[in-house]
Amino acid sequence: MMNRKIVIGTRASKLALWQAEWVKSELERLHPGIVVELNKIKTTGDKIVDVPLAKVGGKGLFVKEIEEAMLRGEADIAVHSMKDVPTEFPQGLHLAVICKREDPRDAFITRRGNPAGRPDIRSSAIPNFASLPQCAVIGTSSLRRSCQLLHARPDLKIEQLRGNLDTRLRKLDEGLFDAIILAAAGVKRLGWSDRITEILSTETSLPAIGQGAIGIECRMEDDINDLIAPLNDRDTSVCVVAERAFLKKLEGGCQVPIAAYARLQSDMLIMEGLVGNLAGDLIIKDSTEGKASDAESLGIRLAESLLARGAKNILDEVYGKCAPKINGDIAS
Repeated sequence: MMNRKIVIGTRASKLALWQAEWVKSELERLHPGIVVELNKIKTTGDKIVDVPLAKVGGKGLFVKEIEEAMLRGEADIAVHSMKDVPTEFPQGLHLAVICKREDPRDAFITRRGNPAGRPDIRSSAIPNFASLPQCAVIGTSSLRRSCQLLHARPDLKIEQLRGNLDTRLRKLDEGLFDAIILAAAGVKRLGWSDRITEILSTETSLPAIGQGAIGIECRMEDDINDLIAPLNDRDTSVCVVAERAFLKKLEGGCQVPIAAYARLQSDMLIMEGLVGNLAGDLIIKDSTEGKASDAESLGIRLAESLLARGAKNILDEVYGKCAPKINGDIAS
């Protein structure tokens, strides 16, 4: 029996709490007698709900306050959605664990029925992305998603969509959009799989770096590392390490659509990546494969290939028009 208390730092959204509660239950299962508590922390990203995140900063918005709580000793570990985690960490903190990945793809979700009192809203069901009517309105706050959707369908009208998953679904059902795009992992984890109209193929929408995976951050010198180590999933970790190396090499910034997805086949790692412009009319895409043991170098190599093929021009152009660089594509 272990007499130890662990405090998990987490955001307070339904999805963040689901993830933190899952880690809590796993730790209690692995270490009988341990006491695990949640410290719900409101991040800057949670406070800014009416402005596109690309205009105020990127990934650090959802982790900074939680990291500060760990450094002050108010939390022992932080549970994050991996797509929100920057590639650089404050001194003394590190990414200790990457848990088993859920579905990394994007979910295409259409409205349930016709909103009462809104005869102007299309009432016919939209069975899949290919069936979207001309000039359909799509809700997403992700530049990565909008770039790829516009590349496939330049006629689409992309509208900003912020808020937690339940808020986004409510806005859809109220008739503000014909469809919205969400990460399939979050929808499934919250038990809302029945709302998914279609899972988009990676050819249509390549996922965000780390999408679908849960990460655990902690202090580097803390013995907590040994307690949480069993939660690390080797296969997921290999794939996410490759994706994050790709992102770091590109110095993914405030307003650039960047995507990558790595997967394992036996001991071979297969990885795709892309960089696109905001309008979606230019996408630089490539793939690579190699040994899983070379995950980080494969991610770097793929990024270098895209840079050589024109991605550098896209990055330079966008960085010249926006705020100082931050890590990662936003609101994926």
